[in-house]
Amino acid sequence: MLSPLTHDDPRNLSRYLLLARLGSGGMGTVYLARNPGGRTVALKTMHAAIAADPAARTRFRLETDAARIIGSQHGAAVVDADPLAETPWLATEYVLGPPLDDAVTLCGPLPEPSVRALGAALAGALGQLHSSDVVHRDLKPSNVMVTAYGPKVIDFGIARAAGDDRLTRMGVAAGTPAFMSPEQATGQEHTSAGDVFALAGVLVYAAAGHGPFGTGQAADLLYRVRYAEPDLTGAPEALAPILARCLLSIRMPRTGPSHRAHRASASSRARSASSRRTAGTSPPSTSTTRPCSDAPALPPRQPRTRPTCTASTRRTP
Repeated sequence: MLSPLTHDDPRNLSRYLLLARLGSGGMGTVYLARNPGGRTVALKTMHAAIAADPAARTRFRLETDAARIIGSQHGAAVVDADPLAETPWLATEYVLGPPLDDAVTLCGPLPEPSVRALGAALAGALGQLHSSDVVHRDLKPSNVMVTAYGPKVIDFGIARAAGDDRLTRMGVAAGTPAFMSPEQATGQEHTSAGDVFALAGVLVYAAAGHGPFGTGQAADLLYRVRYAEPDLTGAPEALAPILARCLLSIRMPRTGPSHRAHRASASSRARSASSRRTAGTSPPSTSTTRPCSDAPALPPRQPRTRPTCTASTRRTP
């Protein structure tokens, strides 16, 4: 949503005239801007205090590279950029349309054919990133723009090269809790399989109007992502099997004396939740959910694989 420039905002940046604010966050501000030729762009800048951090500058450069990789078919085309400037900035085409979360809030869940089309487009976008060994790491409804030319993926602020952990501290979760993969929620390596997990979460939200792990405090969400079964209530019956497969939990090996009791308790909770959904009653409050750090240990498990974003997968998102 557009908002007026504030007294702290510059009026010009490089050769661009700033017209209004499109949004602002912890890393920087995005402006609606216009170049001398009259082209309107979305111009993302980095806060001055953060620009002094070399690691933050590297992240910004990687975001620019990722945006160039995904291109205009699946994202916002990069028009211009200067990640080495005193205030790093990135200019992309101005994508006209609401983010997916706003569209679902205003108009309700999408019909199944639209969910299939959305899944095919997003799988194509991720496939293009993954073929260049780049992972998005923060795919969520607010980062998917609904446009007249199809959905477009934006915001690569924490994207990075697959296997490159130089900008990620082990044990620190980076991303959005409601759409994180279990491995990302524990600060472990986030591969392309983690993007597939997030893709399924976005499609559940589009089809059912809620995420697969609900809402709430970050600690509750991180616990559910790691230990709970996804809630596919409201998702089309024909799509539920592949969504469930994409949401497979890839757990780290864990051992401990209480793992059997925990597994029995988890199975009982899953059966109870299933019975409640069948009966049409609401699940209990999650306010007493234990934080991740207090979760009992689980036995070692063989990793299960999620489907990759291949052409065959995109035909049935």
